[in-house]
Amino acid sequence: MTAEITSHEELRELLGTPMPRAVAKERTVLHERDRQWLAASPFCLVATAGADGSCDVSPKGDPPGFTLVLDETTIAIPERPGNRRADGYCNILDNPHVGLIYLIPGRTDTLRINGRARLVRDAPYFADMVVRGHRPVLAVEVRVEQIFYHCAKAFLRSELWQPETWRPEALPSRPRLIKEVEAPVESLADLERHYGPEYATRIYS
Repeated sequence: MTAEITSHEELRELLGTPMPRAVAKERTVLHERDRQWLAASPFCLVATAGADGSCDVSPKGDPPGFTLVLDETTIAIPERPGNRRADGYCNILDNPHVGLIYLIPGRTDTLRINGRARLVRDAPYFADMVVRGHRPVLAVEVRVEQIFYHCAKAFLRSELWQPETWRPEALPSRPRLIKEVEAPVESLADLERHYGPEYATRIYS
């Protein structure tokens, strides 16, 4: 029989109370080390929720330092051409609360930022977000409300950065997955051409 947790009291009884240092580490203003982390990070995850509570997590990646620090409480994340679903952006229009996790390859700790976001279609700082001659489609400005570093346990348990644990061959290739799961009208040969060696040359156009 499944034993569900249905109250905060039950949860705390099971997990215990957080250590004082875990609570005290929360901040609301960017530290110089946070700026350095953002300057070194090429990848983040952006979590959003719609007005109805439905959630989305979207990966964002660019050369290290792609997230600009606008001031001590504001950052901006560029958007590049993609699949145009815009699930997270639609959520932000309905509910501005976002959660971000910034990774640095090889590091087992992460930088977490929670705050309120808005979508910007153009701003002077877009000139600082140009990559391979392409300006961002838009930017997500985030007003920091909570920032802290998260411990390494999840990455240590998963051995995420240990090459000997990597098994990219565990599943079929991207073209085959698309053909089998999404059943597009394109042939497998067309999909393999699309996601072939030249795919990486088109990611900013």
